[in-house]
Amino acid sequence: MLDHLTYTAPEPKIIQGAKQDWELVIGLEVHAQVASNAKLFSGASTGFGAEPNSHVAFVDAAMPGMLPVINEFCVAQAVKTGLGLKAAINLRSAFDRKNYFYPDLPQGYQISQLYHPIVGEGEVIVDMGPGVARRVRIERIHLEQDAGKSIHDMDPNMSFVDLNRTGVALMEIVSRPDIRGPEEAAAYVAKLRQIMRYLGTCDGNMQNGNLRADVNVSVCRPGAYERYQETQDFSHLGTRCEIKNMNSLRFIQAAIDYEARRQIAILEDGGKVVQETRLYDPDKGETRSMRSKEEAHDYRYFPDPDLLPLEIEQAWVDGIAASMPELPDQKKARFVADLGLSEYDAGVLTAEVENADYFEAVARSRDGKMAANWVINELFGRLNKEGLTVETSPVSAAQLGGVIDLIGSGAISGKIAKDLFEILWSEGGDPAEIVEARGMKQVTDLGAIEAAVDEIIAANPAQVEKAKANPKLAGWFVGQVLKATGGKANPAAVQDLVGKKLGG
Repeated sequence: MLDHLTYTAPEPKIIQGAKQDWELVIGLEVHAQVASNAKLFSGASTGFGAEPNSHVAFVDAAMPGMLPVINEFCVAQAVKTGLGLKAAINLRSAFDRKNYFYPDLPQGYQISQLYHPIVGEGEVIVDMGPGVARRVRIERIHLEQDAGKSIHDMDPNMSFVDLNRTGVALMEIVSRPDIRGPEEAAAYVAKLRQIMRYLGTCDGNMQNGNLRADVNVSVCRPGAYERYQETQDFSHLGTRCEIKNMNSLRFIQAAIDYEARRQIAILEDGGKVVQETRLYDPDKGETRSMRSKEEAHDYRYFPDPDLLPLEIEQAWVDGIAASMPELPDQKKARFVADLGLSEYDAGVLTAEVENADYFEAVARSRDGKMAANWVINELFGRLNKEGLTVETSPVSAAQLGGVIDLIGSGAISGKIAKDLFEILWSEGGDPAEIVEARGMKQVTDLGAIEAAVDEIIAANPAQVEKAKANPKLAGWFVGQVLKATGGKANPAAVQDLVGKKLGG
């Protein structure tokens, strides 16, 4: 578990069947495309969106006599991911051929790792709320090459094959069946994505298929999972079905929920769940059978004769470990401990690595809570409204920091700061220069403020009597003075003077 917090595991989701209660058991195989410029066994580009078949080396196209050559950077990225998941790094691993025949797999096999993966057991802590988290064990991470893409909707009579993705490096991250509900499954994938984006080992773009998940779902009676945990005997659990190629967190949840209820209905009718591979149809909101579930022997795995076992040195692994960036859980803990942020605010600010970097630039040498308030409420609120991200924000971290400096120095009030933010958003510029040029500085001259207060009090004798009887009504005078001064009067000074004059 994390050092700075004690977590309680969330309760498993209970699904009420027609006859009895059931619990979910979920394991995931997440396929993450390695962030690299070249493919796993060739120098061809991994760039997305290029003309079909324009990023294909001879070895990717399975031309006779072409031999694969391992990409060291891809290996380093897999090791870095393993370290980020607190996993064991295997100094000796090996590649195998996974044989199957499909048009977008030119070699007739995929180079993968079955028997000796590069990364062993690790863990992911999945936050499910304050003080509540699921520990999901990682069984392994192995490196493999991606297949191409078959295109069936360009011609009514023919299919086309694009081999640009063929040979792109993938990390397959296999979890234990530790996940107990649809929300946890989505949160687990989101946490993996967050960690890898912080590490720079996968860009996490699910829309482009750079991160996708195969979801294994089964149901069991309450208590059966605990017996499995005690014995590690899978017979206590139900038959699992695998839902392939999920690339949306929302669809992952919907698919699990549908599949669980489908299996429960079969079991309560006296039938048996058949182990199979299924696809999720988001338009119909249901899963449908794709093929019977293959086992490892169905693929006739054998060691790849073209590739020697991969041997790496501990010193090389240590070098990668020494260069690791701060991970999201560590950053979140630091924001809470050092900047005094709430768990919630720290979680919002660290959700995406770019957001965390932006916030840190704003908060540097400034009040952390004020910086968090401006970044979350003003900036993120406006970015969400406009459909933008921090990378495309019209207001830079330096500009927002300048606004906070002006508030801190007393040059402007919070209300003026919001007006200034609008100007920066629409027009840009230097905050201090805008305030000076447009006469936006806060009025701190007590004499001028007192004159405005006296004028408002003199003009409203009836309201004065009410405020003397009920001091809470003094706020009305503060508002009127601020309005009369165009929001430039120092609010604290106004409040103090109004209180003294009405109290007297």
